[in-house]
This record gives sequence, C-alpha cells and structure tokens, in this order.
Amino acid sequence: MEANARWVALTAVAPVAWGTNYFVTHEYLPADRPLSGAALRALPAGLLLLAVHGQRPRGAWWWRSAVLGLLNVSVFFVLVYVASQLLPTSVASTVMAVSPLTMMLIAWLLVSERPRATHLAGAVVGLAGVCLMLLTGVRGVSVPGVLASAAAMLTSSFGYILAKRWSAEADVLASTAWQLTAGGLFLLPAAAVVEGPPGALSASQVLAFGYVALVATALAFVAWFAGLRRLPAGTVGLIGLLNPFTGVLLGTAVAAEALTAQQLCGLALVLAGVVLGRPARRGSGHARARAVADGEGEAVSGGGPEQGPTPCRPR
Repeated sequence: MEANARWVALTAVAPVAWGTNYFVTHEYLPADRPLSGAALRALPAGLLLLAVHGQRPRGAWWWRSAVLGLLNVSVFFVLVYVASQLLPTSVASTVMAVSPLTMMLIAWLLVSERPRATHLAGAVVGLAGVCLMLLTGVRGVSVPGVLASAAAMLTSSFGYILAKRWSAEADVLASTAWQLTAGGLFLLPAAAVVEGPPGALSASQVLAFGYVALVATALAFVAWFAGLRRLPAGTVGLIGLLNPFTGVLLGTAVAAEALTAQQLCGLALVLAGVVLGRPARRGSGHARARAVADGEGEAVSGGGPEQGPTPCRPR
C-alpha cells in the first residue's frame, strides 16, 4: 500500500502542474500563436529528456512515438493553448473533469481494464464537485474555447490509454521523451507555415515558456506516464481531477476572490472523488481476488503494471 501511495503522490504532480499551466498560458504567452506556443512547450522538454536518457526508439517505437506524439502532444497542446487563451483558468481546466469517465471507458476497450465501482462513483462525485465549482456566475464563456478543451480531453484520454497499452516495452523516461520530441517536430513546420517566423519574446514570456516546458511538460508527463504504468487507469483518471481543482483554486486566488460556500463544497466533492479512486489496500485474499476481478491485477501490491500480459500486449 505504501508503494501505491508513492505512485499516487508522484502521479498527482502532473494534474497540479497542468492546472497551473492554464493560468500561465492565459496570462503570459502570446494569444495568437498556438502552434509555435505548443512547439516551444513540447520540443525543449523532449530534447531535455532525450539528453538525460540518451536512448533512441527501436523497432515499432518509431511509429508508436509518432502516433503518441501526435495525439498526446501536437494536437493536445494546440487545443489546450487555444482553450487557455479563450477561457478563464477555472473554466478551461473544469472541462477536463470529464476525462476520468472517458479514460475508464477507453481503458475498458483497449486494455481490458474493467472499472471498479468505486472508480465510477469517484468519477461521478468528482464531476459533480467540479460542476458545483463552475456554476459560480461565470458568464460569457467562449463556445469555441469549450469545444477546444473538450476535444483536448478526448484526444488525450485516447492517447494516454494507448500509451498505457504499449508501455510495457519501453522505459517511461524514454517513451515520454520520444513522444514530446516527435510532437514538437510535427508542430515546427506547421507553425512556420501558418504563423510565420516567431516574434521576439519578452523576459516574462521566456520565463513562462521555461515553466510550461520544464515543469508543466517534462516533469508532469514523466510523472503521469509513470503513474499510468503502475496504477489502474481509473485511479489515474481520478487523480487527474486535481487539474480542475488546481485551476479553480488558482483562478480564484489570482482574481482575489473569496471562495464561496458552493465552491468549497465543490472542492470537497472533488477530493472525495479522488479518494474513492485510490488503489485497494493490500489485505485479505478476498480483497485481492476482488481487485483482480475488477482489473487491477498486480497494481494492488504495487509491484508492477496492473494489466495482465495477454490483453495489454501490442497486437
């Protein structure tokens, strides 16, 4: 159980960092350059991880890195950038609250990981909490921004579970580096054609890009994919609720607004949803048998990827 708690804590780094990314992007990065902005977020992070690890893709991982880089980086980063510019921080991060349910469904289809009842309950409770936080009088919400955020949620949910399906055959640090580098390389020519040469950046923009590349990307994605490898997708998806949790708290703090009773109740529900999705305790044979039947496998003991070898092997 202690091992699982450590993996949960590590995985939580990602959604907290992503929750802050909405604010940094909205406040400090150029609003009219989503392609170059996404490239400057992805490519430095990928090259840094490549320099740290130094391993190149082999065999099928060349095309897998391209597919995952397109889904989890190129498309996802551009959509998040657009959503961050068009929506308030709290709203942009709140749309992602649907991702736990989406990830559970996709994991069921792709890696035969049936969601536990507690995972489903946690997702519903957490989503209710996020909706409660959102319904606080926010007006003039951009429809294109909401659509961009929803598309980002769907794209990343599919990409994350696909990465989980293939994760057993590559080191987490290496596969994350390959995805980020491939995604950044896809974005460079698109940015050059659509947006033209990059303009001069101010000191605050350089610092902001440094933060989103190093913390909200390199560190966050390594933590996220490590968690996906070791924990059930339902648990990881619910940990992702800390993304809107952080976004709402940060948006409220920056706006110098006091949290209302409604928002506090919403925050409490989000945390309750995350707690409901925690890995099952290692205990009696009955508890372990039930966990295995629910698709957790070895994740109960913290000793390795929870999926069984047959359904999760690449075909």
